[in-house]
Amino acid sequence: MVGASPQGEAGDNAAASSTLSSADSSAPPPHPAAADEHGHAQSGKMALIVGAIGVVFGDIGTSPLYAMREALHHSRGGGADELAILGVVSLVFWALILVVTLKYVVFLMRADNKGEGGTLALMALAQHAVGRRSGLIFILGVCGAALFYGDGVITPAVSVLSAVEGLRDAPGLSGQLDAWVLPIAAGILIALFMIQSHGTARVARFFGPLMGLWFLILAGLGVYHIFDDPSIFRALSPHYGVVFLIDNGFLGFVILGSVFLAVTGAEALYADMGHFGKAPIRQGWLWFALPCLTLCYLGQGANVLAHREAAANPFWMMVPDFAYWPVLIMATIATVIASQAVITGAFSVTQQAVQLGLLPRIDIKNTSESQAGQIFVPSVNLLLMVGVLALLVTFQTSTALAAAYGIAVTGSMFVDSLLAWFIVRKLWKWSVPVSLAVISPLVALDLVFLTSNMLKIPQGAWFPLVMGGLLILLMWTWVRGTQILTAKTRKDSLPLADLIEMLRARPPHRAPGTAIFLTSDPDIAPVALMHNLKHNKVLHEKNVILTVRTTDRPRVPEKYRVSIEPISDDFKKLVISYGFMEQPNVPKALGVCRKQGLKFDIMSTSFFLGRRSVIASATEGMPLWQDRLFIFLMRNAANPTDFFHIPPGRVVELGTQVSV
Repeated sequence: MVGASPQGEAGDNAAASSTLSSADSSAPPPHPAAADEHGHAQSGKMALIVGAIGVVFGDIGTSPLYAMREALHHSRGGGADELAILGVVSLVFWALILVVTLKYVVFLMRADNKGEGGTLALMALAQHAVGRRSGLIFILGVCGAALFYGDGVITPAVSVLSAVEGLRDAPGLSGQLDAWVLPIAAGILIALFMIQSHGTARVARFFGPLMGLWFLILAGLGVYHIFDDPSIFRALSPHYGVVFLIDNGFLGFVILGSVFLAVTGAEALYADMGHFGKAPIRQGWLWFALPCLTLCYLGQGANVLAHREAAANPFWMMVPDFAYWPVLIMATIATVIASQAVITGAFSVTQQAVQLGLLPRIDIKNTSESQAGQIFVPSVNLLLMVGVLALLVTFQTSTALAAAYGIAVTGSMFVDSLLAWFIVRKLWKWSVPVSLAVISPLVALDLVFLTSNMLKIPQGAWFPLVMGGLLILLMWTWVRGTQILTAKTRKDSLPLADLIEMLRARPPHRAPGTAIFLTSDPDIAPVALMHNLKHNKVLHEKNVILTVRTTDRPRVPEKYRVSIEPISDDFKKLVISYGFMEQPNVPKALGVCRKQGLKFDIMSTSFFLGRRSVIASATEGMPLWQDRLFIFLMRNAANPTDFFHIPPGRVVELGTQVSV
């Protein structure tokens, strides 16, 4: 089991979205390999590469705005001596090679969950590989998901602000707009969050070409300045990075935290794999994004070698006056695109977390009728906007924000490396020596960057840690409360088989039509069914015990969507399976049942939902404060009728009270 959700007889309203065991015989087989790269045809490969450039590389493509500046700033003497410049460029280049290219592009992208990537997808795959529910894997997945939200708040703030700060050095302004930098950045971000409800399908088609142009600008600026001091090519040797770290001692360890800013966004290569496929992302990175970024950092280094005062702001100091305003506009567009990618990523992670039972039901809206994955989560969008604006007001500058940036990303990367251990050992069946030889260097590299970024906690890195900690608390409370409530429900409930035998012995009055009872446990008599018999003293002619499950796969093919098991002449068990990246639609799934012999008219069918009113108890379960938090989450969960797309006029809710 990957995880369970209390949204059913064991929870506040309707059927649970629990998960299928990895050994479940009803789990669907892999998708047929009829199309290359998870359904993406060869003919559209170039379009996918362009799309990947627009979405996948947005965050890492805006790092040149501030990464070099921060690394040099923390060097001795402000980074103006030759060894510091060569060392920083060398460290940035090899970080791109080791972290992005080798770890993610070459290795981790092989560990896909039916074509999908990301921490939660990796967690589900690791659970599947182990063959049982592992507490350690579950905790790692929760931590990785929580840290992602911290990154989702900081990325828009630091990216957009770093671009708008270019106004301070803009030719002809003489500082006239300095006081307006923060309000302009806030205005851009507010507008970005406000348009989320309209969907991004129309805008997204322009992301790829615009980000492609931005990468070409980065490469062009780099080439323009490389010949200021061609000796900068020495920085491609790791020798200068190692010597620089040794020369700076403990300070070099601190600098690594700033160097890491150059690879923030690397996890997006893995997380967005399902949208574009492996090959387009790999080709887009190796043949386009990586060369452009390398040229840009080499150009910044050469410019600082030739003009040491440029160390104060390497990127904007290498932009010539005649191109300043076009570059400033493109930088702002690029940071908005990078922010958009992180925001939509937060929506996707939220959907996965809800389906995997880590969070309560949340209102999730589709913004496109034709394209899967185009979703909008109002509550998450609002929380992200409030968090981003709070960061702007608190930290004021991108330099201050950079201190808070990185630790959430390094934490997520560290989790990915640990989860990869279970994949190579249990799924790929690698030997222990080979597994250690591959995973140990990745873990060591992540630990170096993680501990380096932890040194920035007093300067602002505490923010994503606090935010991640709060989210871990919410997820743990929800999961733990679910387990307690489920156990109590099973203890107090009657097995369905026993109830059917009792009904045979003493048949109740029969009502025409079909009744569907939603429950998280199909072996236990649903509370709604028991209340209907107790208070209304009737049983419908046809009764369906319906359970909605979430598998450890991203998506479930339609032919494996439903499973019907007759119990008696009056009762049938129905299981509807969804992937953790799908949105449940019960009426649509019931349409599939007609093809399997379960025929009924949905407009003459009643859906019975069990609503549990939970009260806190100081004598059992969780601490009293955690009970109250769990109850708060339950009460604010999305309406199950809307979540499962059930016709509201066909729903009957029957409630009971239970303590936790």
